[in-house]
Amino acid sequence: MDLGIRGKSALVCGASRGLGKACALALAREGVNLTIVARSRDMLECAGAEIARAGGVKVATVTADLTTPDGRAAAVGACAAPDILVTNSQGPLPGSFRDWSRDDWVAALDDMMLSPIEMIRLTIDGMAARGFGRIVNIVSRSVKTPQGELGLSNGARAGLVGVAAGLARQTAARNVTINNLLPGIFDSDAQHRHIRGMITGTGKTFDQVFHERAEASTAKRYGDPAELGALCAFLCSVHAGYITGQSLLIDGGSYPGAF
Repeated sequence: MDLGIRGKSALVCGASRGLGKACALALAREGVNLTIVARSRDMLECAGAEIARAGGVKVATVTADLTTPDGRAAAVGACAAPDILVTNSQGPLPGSFRDWSRDDWVAALDDMMLSPIEMIRLTIDGMAARGFGRIVNIVSRSVKTPQGELGLSNGARAGLVGVAAGLARQTAARNVTINNLLPGIFDSDAQHRHIRGMITGTGKTFDQVFHERAEASTAKRYGDPAELGALCAFLCSVHAGYITGQSLLIDGGSYPGAF
């Protein structure tokens, strides 16, 4: 299927690895020119070269911290008129509600809620004026099935989803959509980091917990980041203009509900 977005431009956040990189790769293969943003310069440059080779497209890299005004300005300055925005942040390590301070909560909101909202604010009006825009927020299944050890993520990501739902209804008539992807367990750097945080004090090894999580899932496996990248690319396509304000689970069927 031709997604109809060849030659368009995308700004992809958190794209040096994992799910953000998978989304950038999928868009590149559809002929989308990319500006990718992350905090780690070396990893970002390597990702940029790989994505450019895979798609034969232009890839600009911006090393920036999007929780800061300067970081957001640098990202938007490098891609002033994106047709597509993908927001993505890794999130904090698992922990206990009783150990989190106010500073921990504020940092989580800055990273997973306020920064994506600011990126949307800086780009959405231009999309509406040009008559095409696709915004995809990579969040987590935790907004639908909250996990106790991910309280910081549960709260901040749910806040982003709530704001996005209201905004999506305001821009649909201008062919600007906003949707959220809710990934379950994926074989990614973020998942490995999550497991390393979970095993502290349990006496279990990384491999034990890694395999236990796969076995506990309905699909009996981890998702491949390329699967999420493909879904993201479709939501950014010309064929997805009637899908907006939605939070789409991609979790191998692990969510037990019918709705």
